Amino acid sequence: MTENLRFVDCEEDLHSVAILAILNDAIVTSTALYDYLPRPPEAMKTWFATKHANGFPVIGAVDAEGELLGFASWGHFRMFPAYKYSVEHSVYVRKDYRGSGLGRALMHQLISRAKASQVHVLIGCIDASNAGSIALHKRLGFTHSGTFPEVGFKFGKWLDAVFYQLNLEGPLEPRDG
Repeated sequence: MTENLRFVDCEEDLHSVAILAILNDAIVTSTALYDYLPRPPEAMKTWFATKHANGFPVIGAVDAEGELLGFASWGHFRMFPAYKYSVEHSVYVRKDYRGSGLGRALMHQLISRAKASQVHVLIGCIDASNAGSIALHKRLGFTHSGTFPEVGFKFGKWLDAVFYQLNLEGPLEPRDG
């Protein structure tokens, strides 16, 4: 399934509509995002601007026709300077490609990019009921770092958030400040 894919750096003008569709599907059908309402198209302008301003990657998996099937990215873990070597990542796959190995392939791309960018820790915040995402992270070497019980409320029930992290070797020369 993943052998005919290309991995690209997503561009706002080419990929924002597909990324928005994937995100909005996750919002309205799952607990993968703790949002309630679909995002409007104009939200993508801010989303891409934030990614670009901070040098955060947005890696897309596209098929032979150039159609975006999933994407992975990262952002700030927390906004304090001492967290500068830790990032919180996300990976989203279009619903008709979930379970195909695409999430794993995107995560491999993201981990490679993190190593090249001297990231020290990749952190995933996952809804505790998302067994597929948890299993994926474990297969990739992520370890459970903690559970925040009942921190979200969606679809009429309390949600637990679990955190998984992957420690990488970088940076070679970490610095304060």
